[in-house]
Order: sequence, then structure tokens, then C-alpha cells
Amino acid sequence: MIAHVIVSGRVQGVGFRYSVYQKALEQGICGWVRNLEDGTVELEIEGTKEALDNFLETIKTGLHLFIKITGMDVHYSNEEKGYRNFWIKYE
Repeated sequence: MIAHVIVSGRVQGVGFRYSVYQKALEQGICGWVRNLEDGTVELEIEGTKEALDNFLETIKTGLHLFIKITGMDVHYSNEEKGYRNFWIKYE
């Protein structure tokens, strides 16, 4: 299962992508994270629904105080992309 996520708030310039990367490695989540030009952050993550939900909950509540999430738009699909690791996209 894939989750496509757009996170808004104070999520750029505060270590959000790296924090997400660390949590993904800890929880065995595969996919990627990147900044968008509008100040939001995009994630595409792959795993079971339960694993994805647990990961997203960790992101909402378990990152450092400089990060302030005000919105999280999540869309799930049964698509599988076969991601084997997690990385930060720099585009």
C-alpha cells in the first residue's frame, strides 16, 4: 500500500525531512520525502496500512519542538512501487 502525504505548517528549515528520514529507518518504512515550493513537504511511503498509520502518527506527535504540523493530507492507494529504502529527494 502507498500513502501520498502533503504536510503543512512549520516544516521547512527546521529539520523535518531529516527527522522523517530517521523515523522511517527506525520503523522500516520505505519511500521518500521532499520539500515543495509552496512551503509544504511531500512524502510517498509504502508499507501495510497499519505500519503507515503508525508512522504518520509518530510524525504528528514524535518530532522535535521546532516542527509544527498544522495539516496532513493523506491519500492511500493499493498500488505497490517496490521501494526498498527511504531517501530525501533534493530537487
